[in-house]
Amino acid sequence: MTTLERKPAVTGRLREHGPAYWAVSDSWNTTRRVLTHYRRSPASIVWQLGFPILSVLLYGYIFGSAMKVPGGGDYREFLMPGMFTMTMTMGFMNTAVAVVTDARKGVVDRFRSMPMAPSAFASGRGVADLVVAAAELTILAVTALLIGWRAGGGVTAALGAFGLLLLLRFGLIWVGVWLGLLVPTPEAAGGLYAVAFPLTMISSTLVAPSLMPDWLGTVAAWNPISSTATATRELFGNPVAGGSTWVEEHALLMAVVWPLVITLVFLPLAVRRFRRLSR
Repeated sequence: MTTLERKPAVTGRLREHGPAYWAVSDSWNTTRRVLTHYRRSPASIVWQLGFPILSVLLYGYIFGSAMKVPGGGDYREFLMPGMFTMTMTMGFMNTAVAVVTDARKGVVDRFRSMPMAPSAFASGRGVADLVVAAAELTILAVTALLIGWRAGGGVTAALGAFGLLLLLRFGLIWVGVWLGLLVPTPEAAGGLYAVAFPLTMISSTLVAPSLMPDWLGTVAAWNPISSTATATRELFGNPVAGGSTWVEEHALLMAVVWPLVITLVFLPLAVRRFRRLSR
């Protein structure tokens, strides 16, 4: 369908309800499509939810008795906020693989040929992946409770911690959408694991930065993932990694600032990339 053929349909839609209405409506339809795909592919859901559970059991029981927390405290109490944060971080690869798969199957081209809001593809994918992330967090928290983890900071603080975790996932969704529109194949998107895994390890998710070499500890302290891990430990009332740098002392503030900065950078990039495909 050519650009000239699309203009009358687009103009008619905008004249009827306005661009804001159609942006929300198109985003919702895209969200429903992604969630329906998940419902019809239970194997992918089992893998996405099963891997974090397996990770909790492995890290908790294999490393739990050997790891020490600076300042004292149970390692499993220290570990769980880090595992929550790591799961939210690694989720951007699922987004990238799903987006590049849609592109390879021609779904993206079909969306571009339709009179829909340019932001709907990215925003619909973002909302759907946020729903899946909330389900992941719920199941992971239940697993953590079964192995003895407790949130001692109160209900309101715990809800705030889960909100920070979803905020981090929200920011990284746009990284996944952008990368999914950039890489050529699902196999190439799967290769992003080689970048994501070290990124999550060089942080305070599993080990305090103060236990790393000085230069590596500085990198880990300024890693945005560390801010969310430290802030959620504080809110959950779990042992904190500590640290004397400015970013570690203001972890709660930076746990809000980092995801917003990531969103401000990568959301426009994702929408721009969607518009420029095949030009």
